Amino acid sequence: MGEFFQGIADSFTKTFITEDRWLQLLKGLGVTLEITFFALLLGVAIGFLVAIIRSTHDMNLSNRKCHVFGDYVLKVINAICNLYITVIRGTPVVIQLMIMYYIIFSSSREGIIAAVLSFGINSGAYVAEIVRSGIMSIDRGQFEASRSLGFNYTSTMIHIIIPQAFKNVLPALGNEFIVLLKETSVAGYVALQDLTYIGNLIRSRTYEAFFPLITVAVIYLVIVLIISFFLKKLERRLRNSDH
Repeated sequence: MGEFFQGIADSFTKTFITEDRWLQLLKGLGVTLEITFFALLLGVAIGFLVAIIRSTHDMNLSNRKCHVFGDYVLKVINAICNLYITVIRGTPVVIQLMIMYYIIFSSSREGIIAAVLSFGINSGAYVAEIVRSGIMSIDRGQFEASRSLGFNYTSTMIHIIIPQAFKNVLPALGNEFIVLLKETSVAGYVALQDLTYIGNLIRSRTYEAFFPLITVAVIYLVIVLIISFFLKKLERRLRNSDH
């Protein structure tokens, strides 16, 4: 029994204490959070923009023929958005990451920027469909009511439609944010020393798999639980504001 506990202690020491490997894990966590944060901002920006374009097209042009130049422009932009969503959702995120790093950023090899762009663009396609579904779920009568009150289309979207759509799709958006966090674990494919990469590196150096991999899994789990906690609080607050 004593040998068993001694083995665990030795494994713990090699994983965390030797060569200050706990600091390496901490740095890896910082890289993961940095990529996730900026990719999240980019994904939300792209997603809302694409969702507004696609919902505007669906609501204003789907049941009538184009007759002005602006309608043709909107059709072209909507087609580009459809192509973007199709390509991004139809290809693996790790392939998109490697294309971004080894082809687009081949001369500079800016790993963090490549990762942020890859994950942000990927997330944006999913956010766009989530937000679009929320916008399309709002009753068209609210558009007509807002116009009778003197709101133009832009003001209606900003002040009336988007806030309601956001409440409706918040759970789905929260799930997408959690998925984004976990997707960043493939950043090691382009030699970024994120949390997963560091955990696997420690495993390869110590020949101890238990503590490095379980530690990485627990850290991800804790982050997800924290995100879920704040999302539930936000949902509850938004729900209470309706009463």
